[in-house]
Amino acid sequence: MRLALTLSLIFVTINLWAQDPKRFAEEVSQFAGTEDNYPSKNRILFTGSSSIRLWVDFKSYFPNHNVINTGFGGSETSDLIVYKDQLISNFKPKQVFIYEGDNDINSGEDPLFVLAELSALVIDLIKKEKIENIVLISAKPSIARWELRESYKKFNTGLSRLAELSDNISYVDVWSPMLKEDGSLKKDIFIEDGLHMNKKGYDLWIKEIEPLLISK
Repeated sequence: MRLALTLSLIFVTINLWAQDPKRFAEEVSQFAGTEDNYPSKNRILFTGSSSIRLWVDFKSYFPNHNVINTGFGGSETSDLIVYKDQLISNFKPKQVFIYEGDNDINSGEDPLFVLAELSALVIDLIKKEKIENIVLISAKPSIARWELRESYKKFNTGLSRLAELSDNISYVDVWSPMLKEDGSLKKDIFIEDGLHMNKKGYDLWIKEIEPLLISK
């Protein structure tokens, strides 16, 4: 009862304070009816903001897996919650990788609130959708948002602790491999905007993600 009440309060808060999710309605509508484009067995779905959407040569990184990319725009966690059915549930995935929090923190949201939103989403996916394998991808560092690094570190610590609460949740750290040994940022892994990654950046990501992928 207490958990249900807590989740209800979180979703009410999201509806009151979130940006208007309708700004992504057209983009999300492009995923409608695409479930049948993929084999039904062992679907691995990646979703979240533009670091997923803009993954360079996405499918080439997963030659032996049944992967789906439903990344969308400059989304925040509240947007993914609103469009959960269209972007996750309708595909009936066996495993889900989520990248959210980057834009939330940049827009001024407290890391703890973002963690509460993600917790509500993950619990819903596990309890309602019966998805037993969810991987939370850490927020990444970037040139454009380097001044927010302490907030991102706090958020990532929270994500790792959230993953410890259930065998159904894993955490993958993509923050650390994007830094040099002295703690400074590897700047040659980004495109011109200093925020999104080039192939070198995704080459770092796949090394961390690959060990967590379910079998085909």
